[in-house]
Amino acid sequence: MNTPAHLKWPDNADCTAVPYSVFNSQEVYDLEQQKLYNGPTWNYLAAADELPEKGSFKSTYIGDTPVVVTRGQDDEFYAWVNRCAHRGAEICRERHGKSEDGAFTCVYHQWAYDAKGDLHGIPFQRGLAGKGGMPKDFDKKQHGLRKVRLANYHGVLFGTFSEQTPDIESYMGEDVSHHLKRIMNRPIEILGHTRQSIAGNWKFYSENTKDPYHASLLHLFHATFGLYRSSQKGESIINNDFHSVLWASSGTESESALDDMKKDKLRTLQTGEYALQDPSLLAGQQEFDDGVTLVILSLFPSLVMQQIQNTLAFRQILPKSKDEFELVWTYFGYKDDSEELRNIRLKQFNLIGPGGFISMEDGESTELCQNAIVRDGAYTNVIQMAGKEAKGDDHLVTEGLIRGLWKGYREIMDF
Repeated sequence: MNTPAHLKWPDNADCTAVPYSVFNSQEVYDLEQQKLYNGPTWNYLAAADELPEKGSFKSTYIGDTPVVVTRGQDDEFYAWVNRCAHRGAEICRERHGKSEDGAFTCVYHQWAYDAKGDLHGIPFQRGLAGKGGMPKDFDKKQHGLRKVRLANYHGVLFGTFSEQTPDIESYMGEDVSHHLKRIMNRPIEILGHTRQSIAGNWKFYSENTKDPYHASLLHLFHATFGLYRSSQKGESIINNDFHSVLWASSGTESESALDDMKKDKLRTLQTGEYALQDPSLLAGQQEFDDGVTLVILSLFPSLVMQQIQNTLAFRQILPKSKDEFELVWTYFGYKDDSEELRNIRLKQFNLIGPGGFISMEDGESTELCQNAIVRDGAYTNVIQMAGKEAKGDDHLVTEGLIRGLWKGYREIMDF
């Protein structure tokens, strides 16, 4: 598939202006499925602890291609496209489950596969009473499911369709892999899931997760109660263009920086106007020795991993069409959590998710953007906060990571 003729990207190597056609074009969406999701990218599939036993499985997606992750009888993880080799029917129809006998059977004609995706059984393969049946030279080994190359990185499972995708740690980059290992430092415990459908292009949300500039301006709860402010000590880090880490430490802001925020009379900085009826919502624990209280790790194209106070979660971005995506939240703690800390996490999960006090605005802002550009593909946005380079900064008032996202996107999409 060639680059759509109507997509005219400005000749700006710094990616400070992006045409809105990348958000509203069906041709671009289809090209992404080919070049990104079927190309050399690692896509988040699951936490290993979501498949706790032999025979466990999870149905998910790479882009909009349905895939299944399994834990085989050999205790190894596998992944394959959720499409029967016979007539293309979906095999697994549950989101999570366990196959007691390790078999996965298509309901249409009962072709049966093992956890690796290899074909093991076909009803009436030899026919009935000497009639029908498959040809004598039919080889089940040649008709297994389409396999997904899988990597288990510190308990996080990633999949790719391409043999050209580099190893997972090289793909991430040094800083991103460090912060993933920082959070996945010991065995985790899955605490729950939520899902939300957002009527916008998935890349608006991908931009959002690389944008420390917006957090003080969009999220009243963040700014008012001091969980995150642009005046705090923090950093934005970029690896391999696509991938990034934002971190901040609450309680570290200077008086001069906070005064500057107050001078701007921000709608979201209402320290004298609001109070919590239940202050225990924010009565957490310091878990990490580095004093960092917020981390947003973004691994393009599908994973956002977070630490916000004592909330830990994976967010999986699943495109459904050019103007809709699903966001799947998987909440977790550590298996050695005390009962007190586990209860803190459960209470603080009210901060995040579809209706979370500090995350519900992100879905709304994505839809506001999509609604406004639906017919204006030739126009461009403006991404110039903290300069024009695709780079990280030692502060939180920057759009450098977004410029990096688009720099990498242009290269892989051949725009």
